[in-house]
Amino acid sequence: MCDSLPYSTKDLHYDNAKFRQRSFFQVLNRIMYSSNSNRKCAQCSMGKFLLMLLIFGVGYLILVHAGHPDVGINRINHTVLSKGSNATGDSGNRLMKFWRKPPRLSPDEITQSNRLLMLNENEASKWISRQQQVKEAFIHAWSGYTKYAMGFDELMPLSKRGVDGLGGLGATVVDALDTAMIMGADNVVSEAGQQQVKEAFIHAWSGYAKYAMGFDELMPLSKRGVDGLGGLGATVVDALDTAMIMGADNVVSEAGSWIEANLVQRIKQKGQVNLFETTIRVVGGLLSAYHLSSSGGIHKSPQPTVYLDAARTLADLLLSAFTSSPTPIPFSDVVLRENSSHPAPDGLSTTSEVSTLQMEFNYLSVVTGDPKYSFHAMKVLEHIKTLPKVEGLVPIYISPHTGEFSGQNIRLGSRGDSYYEYLLKVWLLKGTSGRSNVSYLYDMYHEAMMGVKHLLIRKSIPKGLVFVGELPSGPKGSFSSKMDHLVCFLPGVLALGATKGIAKARAMKDNLLTFEDMENLKLAEDLAKTCVEMYSVTSTGLAPEIAYFHVEDYFEPGLDGGNKTSEYVDDIIIKPLDRHNLLRPETVESLFVLYRITEDPKYREWGWQIFEAFEKYTKVDSGGYTSLDDVTVLPPRRRDKMETFFLGETLKYLYLLFSDTTVIPLDKYVFNTEAHPFPISDSSCQLLSALYMGCHSCS
Repeated sequence: MCDSLPYSTKDLHYDNAKFRQRSFFQVLNRIMYSSNSNRKCAQCSMGKFLLMLLIFGVGYLILVHAGHPDVGINRINHTVLSKGSNATGDSGNRLMKFWRKPPRLSPDEITQSNRLLMLNENEASKWISRQQQVKEAFIHAWSGYTKYAMGFDELMPLSKRGVDGLGGLGATVVDALDTAMIMGADNVVSEAGQQQVKEAFIHAWSGYAKYAMGFDELMPLSKRGVDGLGGLGATVVDALDTAMIMGADNVVSEAGSWIEANLVQRIKQKGQVNLFETTIRVVGGLLSAYHLSSSGGIHKSPQPTVYLDAARTLADLLLSAFTSSPTPIPFSDVVLRENSSHPAPDGLSTTSEVSTLQMEFNYLSVVTGDPKYSFHAMKVLEHIKTLPKVEGLVPIYISPHTGEFSGQNIRLGSRGDSYYEYLLKVWLLKGTSGRSNVSYLYDMYHEAMMGVKHLLIRKSIPKGLVFVGELPSGPKGSFSSKMDHLVCFLPGVLALGATKGIAKARAMKDNLLTFEDMENLKLAEDLAKTCVEMYSVTSTGLAPEIAYFHVEDYFEPGLDGGNKTSEYVDDIIIKPLDRHNLLRPETVESLFVLYRITEDPKYREWGWQIFEAFEKYTKVDSGGYTSLDDVTVLPPRRRDKMETFFLGETLKYLYLLFSDTTVIPLDKYVFNTEAHPFPISDSSCQLLSALYMGCHSCS
């Protein structure tokens, strides 16, 4: 083996204490003709090869990098380069260019370069200062408008009042919003966004109140009401807490007065209702209104107990779905006036419906002091805990007669979605002191999300959108690239599960996030982008009810969303029967949660784009908003229906997206699956803990 090459300080020269290498030929001559190195390496052919490789590598570095350390500054100065080039000889001689050493800078040249850099920095600073001045002028203009003319088209600043000269649509608000987004004027974005969404809510309510008051839903095109949810005035109850959060006091007064005068009587007289829909919309809406109206708000009429009494009256009748069933799995339908219940015609209940009652019944037990509601509801989840699953994933049907799952269809869309949502949310609602009693719920949630990532997550072709597919025939069957819009609840739930409602920056500062939490948060952001692209890919900018994704073994040409300029036009497939839009909330729900957690303004921008599309294509001039029959064509065909969740969820989440984080904070409240917020209270867990010790109520 070759010995190390000799090294001597004789190979170095010093000039004014600055290190300078010897020339390439000096080094080569010294090494190659050293009798010592020649003698000891002559017998090592591999050593010769490595030695030559090392020599040429070092020589190349010497040639390329030798010179004054400030040469980088010199190269950005065209004038100095010109001066330096005069010393190189013939500029056309490539060999001379290769061998030459980069020129040194004189002290004057260094000073000149530094001065130029300082001038550039000063110039940039000047423009930043001017930009800030323009932003301050914008904020000053906005402050005058909001103080004296909010909601009017224009401000008359001298007379300090507003005027409608452009149709009365609040033109200044709309015009100013994108400017505020560009400037990063967050307060203006918040105020303008909230104002626009609030006006949309009032427009929706005005159509309902005028043509359908007391009915479940408005048909805005035919200007009449329809009862499709049991006739309990579902829109009134669903919209009430939205109005409270927005401070729409006239709506609160109208809705509250109707509930006080009519609801309890209707509950006792009406016929069949669905257990799930009635619980999440009516019981949930009443309980949320009870909390908001009794927690220091300005809403005095009616008294908060009106909402609580109505919720309790209804829940007492709904309990028959649990008590009539031979297993812990409740029947799907209740006949209110008969205080009876029965299963669906096929004898089955859906998994999501039986497992999406627990937040409402638990909170009712908290505020009434009666544990029976929570007792029956929690037995469902305790039972499901014992059933076999596929990596935490469950089929979408379950039998109340046998207590077993039915079929193998696994999906996170319809009939499966909120099962996974409530595993996390019921656990969160317990508060820190009560979560240990139901830790199995978080364990089930964790296992299910691992299963989702392993079995259901895929990427589309060709652009790689992350989506959640289905297993219609179970884990041994084929994979389907179908994704309901309903699945867009998942990004929000993943983000909520990762940080428990705390902002990401704070959670990271306090070292609260695991690697898996960060992984889930990244997946949440990827899925949210996919959900937004389901909107952007269509001609209207509104999402279809169902989309399919182009994967290796599935693609149908000619079934795109109509927006040929979309980057993802070849990734998303929309079949003719799936092109309707029901004004659903799931995407804006996730955008709201992700904005609160990540504080990334892009989620506000995406939400605003969706809101503008709703305004453009679904707003009905006479009042209300309508579902669409086909989002891929212009103009879109309209359906004659305004779902209750448009007021109860979609507009609420859009409003909160533009609200301050102190409005319904995610570490203090949990939203039920119909967007009704319930407070997290550690004291409330004392009652629910008593359920496991004989159903005693708290004092």
